[in-house]
Amino acid sequence: MRIVRYTYPTYRSSVPALTRFSRSPWAGLESEVDRLFEAALSGFAPAADSHFAVDLYEDKDNTYVRAELPGVDRADIQVEMVEGYLTINAARKEKQGDREESQSFSRSVSIPEEVQEDKVSALYENGVLTVTLPKREEAKPRKITVAVN
Repeated sequence: MRIVRYTYPTYRSSVPALTRFSRSPWAGLESEVDRLFEAALSGFAPAADSHFAVDLYEDKDNTYVRAELPGVDRADIQVEMVEGYLTINAARKEKQGDREESQSFSRSVSIPEEVQEDKVSALYENGVLTVTLPKREEAKPRKITVAVN
């Protein structure tokens, strides 16, 4: 990993801002974007890409964790709950000629205590993994009737 340090001049000059001898304040950003595109075109996958986005949402009965994992076989996905964390591990295998490349992805999400861990289920369909986390009965919202005196 290469650390890029962005330094911009802190002085003000009487020379117009973008003459051919002055440096653009965007020069560092432009070179970094160029480097990222070159890395992507050369097939280099930075370590930050080993994570993937997940959507968390809930209704009155369940909490859901949804992850898009296109190109991943169902057999290459592992979902586990350990000490209040849901961990999803996946691997995507690609064949290029006679060579096989593999990319691994992992994501851990903190799960609320009101989840029934023994009833968690997962469904993988059309490249989308949906993990359903049922809530305990005592954690579900209850309607309370107001009595009149």
